[in-house]
Amino acid sequence: MFLRLVADSFSRRPRHKLLTGAALALGMAVATAAISVSLDVGDRLAREFRSLGANLVVTAQADSLPLEIGGVDYRPVNAGAYLPESDLGKLKTIFWRNNIVGFAPALEVPVEAWTKPSQTSSTPAIAERTTLMGTWANHSVSIPDGKTYVTGIEKTNPWWQVDGRWFKDGAEECVVGKSFAARTGAKIGSALNVNASGANLSLVVTGILSGGGAEDDSIVAPLTMAQKMAGKTGEYRRLYVSALTKPEDEFGRRDPTTLAQADYDRWYCTPYISSIALQIRQVLPGADVRVIRRVADGEGAILTRVRTLLWLVTLASLLAAALAVGASSAASVIERRTEIGLMKALGAGSGTVGFLLAAEQLLLALLGGGLGYSLGILLARLVGQKIFGAAPEFSFLVLSVIIGLAAVVTLLGSAIPLRRASRYEPAPILRGE
Repeated sequence: MFLRLVADSFSRRPRHKLLTGAALALGMAVATAAISVSLDVGDRLAREFRSLGANLVVTAQADSLPLEIGGVDYRPVNAGAYLPESDLGKLKTIFWRNNIVGFAPALEVPVEAWTKPSQTSSTPAIAERTTLMGTWANHSVSIPDGKTYVTGIEKTNPWWQVDGRWFKDGAEECVVGKSFAARTGAKIGSALNVNASGANLSLVVTGILSGGGAEDDSIVAPLTMAQKMAGKTGEYRRLYVSALTKPEDEFGRRDPTTLAQADYDRWYCTPYISSIALQIRQVLPGADVRVIRRVADGEGAILTRVRTLLWLVTLASLLAAALAVGASSAASVIERRTEIGLMKALGAGSGTVGFLLAAEQLLLALLGGGLGYSLGILLARLVGQKIFGAAPEFSFLVLSVIIGLAAVVTLLGSAIPLRRASRYEPAPILRGE
């Protein structure tokens, strides 16, 4: 009988049910789209932010104070401390190893460089004082578990553009900054003589580099070439690391040495930039790991604002759905006063009447929530594809959340009308008062 009464209510008053269902479907569609994109936007934006470059820099703890003027390091070649290149494979053994998307060591050497004049040229070559930066372009790193990982400066500095091609690791090749090339006449295929404290190399130019910084006035060559010039075989001075991170909140900014063990484990197992820095420090003995704050903080601020905007949209859609359900439910209760009075006159209690009306609303919530989720997934895929270049996939978790939200919104929106209906007295209604 109970199910028959519920079904009869739907068949005899389809207009109110359709309005309530449509309001729920639209509200849940917007909520589905916002929640789906919000859950997916973190990883998408984090990968997009890697185009900003490395967010961690590793140096030796005992390194001396740098002396750089105009981007050129004027320290003696043998000054300062170095780190062993052989330890770099350990970076892919930390807890958050999959969040390390790229790393590249760097060794900078002050040099004098000039291009070889052509056989027909009578103009003597003029040496230019600049910096030779040794690094990896596309290097295979051996990991302790027996696997290899390919990384290099292309992953840590993705905005660097090369007209031509990058050098091959270990080869006597280089790329030169566009400003340096303009001053010296270096071109792709040119032979470039490089001298540093009596050490000489002849490098073939394979590309012209454009980065918008000090690299435009520099020479970038394989790390082995810089090590040969500096006499530091198997060593580097600075390491750039690009890692996917979670924006630091109040908990993430706390000093880990002051945390209780449970809080420390939670902090350590969260991909905060500071926790990844600590793990790198643990696997690279003698290393000092610093966060490039302008990159990390900028990523966190943008990601937090995007997520906040999406949650505000979700709350606004739920509030609008609740108001629409409340208005439709109030109108339905007024229309059914006579029916409610007759039910009570026949012996139905206030709880029974309230339960019957609530069951109708919950059935509407199930139907409206399911339809809203279907519409919301289509909207989420459209928004995700247009803005982030990737569409969120179907998720049972989001479906469950949306059905639950639809039920909560329906009950909250219709709470006042249902309470009023359960308090109706049958005698005045049946007398037409």
